[in-house]
Amino acid sequence: MTDSQWDKLVAVINGEIRRPLETGFIIDSPWLPNWYGAEIGEYFWNQDVWFDANCRAVETFPECFFLPGFWVEFGMCTEPSAFGSKCRFPANEFPHAEKVITDISQVKDLFEPNPATDGLLPFALSRMKWARPRMEGKGHKIRFSVSRGPLNIASFLMGTTEFLMAMKTDPELVHCLLAKITSFLRKWHDLQRQSFDSIEGIFLLDDIVGFIGREDFLEFGMPYLKELYSVDAKVKFFHNDAPCEQSIACYPDIGINLYNPGIQCSVSSLREMSSGKLAILGNIPPRDVLANGSPGEVVLAVKSLISGTSDKSGWIMSCGGGVPPGVSSENIKAFIDATRFASAC
Repeated sequence: MTDSQWDKLVAVINGEIRRPLETGFIIDSPWLPNWYGAEIGEYFWNQDVWFDANCRAVETFPECFFLPGFWVEFGMCTEPSAFGSKCRFPANEFPHAEKVITDISQVKDLFEPNPATDGLLPFALSRMKWARPRMEGKGHKIRFSVSRGPLNIASFLMGTTEFLMAMKTDPELVHCLLAKITSFLRKWHDLQRQSFDSIEGIFLLDDIVGFIGREDFLEFGMPYLKELYSVDAKVKFFHNDAPCEQSIACYPDIGINLYNPGIQCSVSSLREMSSGKLAILGNIPPRDVLANGSPGEVVLAVKSLISGTSDKSGWIMSCGGGVPPGVSSENIKAFIDATRFASAC
């Protein structure tokens, strides 16, 4: 993000009503490589392709926030790889991290990785360092420390079904696992912040919090997320595009101040459930409208969302979740233009 974009983002989070509304999207490997014209695998292993793809996005849509901005990631493999997950990288498919825990008892012996040396993390950090002067030469800076969330990582290490079942059958061992992952994540975020003095935000993505009820969230989700968000940062950004009704009221207490939801709830209801304490990045349908709809259908969805939302403070127009595969430049332009015209007054 540029300095101007960062200042605007912070202003929105602080409750300022922008006229017209700002637009922003989470972009990463599900969308960016193929939109750019590269295979997904090439995007991961060729840093020039990765950098050029991100440059093309910010230069094609300079009025739009792309979050977290020049994101160095290896799909869902980044953090699990540090725990020893075998990672598979098909040429033009999403990578996959294989389970390392086949029995919950193995949690006791699971080592806590060193983010400076283990898995793909050193490669991610190296790419960030390589990219930094090139980004800054184009007016952009590294603004966020980024990771998947603790429950999300646990689900890859164990398997989603196995992890959710273990919450009921072996809660003490689940806490042991989450404590190890959270300790590792704190060190990973600390390393990113120590390496780049331009970082003033933290970004976590964890859809698994949407798969559990309120009581389980309070026990297994909230304490670990709160620990991770207990840092000095202007922007504390969270993504969960699974259902959030059981957890969103807790997000401000966790420290979150910017939330990217799914499409299960309206922007107005999200603001109400969070007592107006969250800025929202959302939320037209990402797949059915932004990816599969025509530009005209995108425009209609944007106009309907804006006209149906009375309180426009703390709001950045986006889709519900990250940008999915197959979204065209024409649809993004239609989204940006429709937002500008529909929210100008």
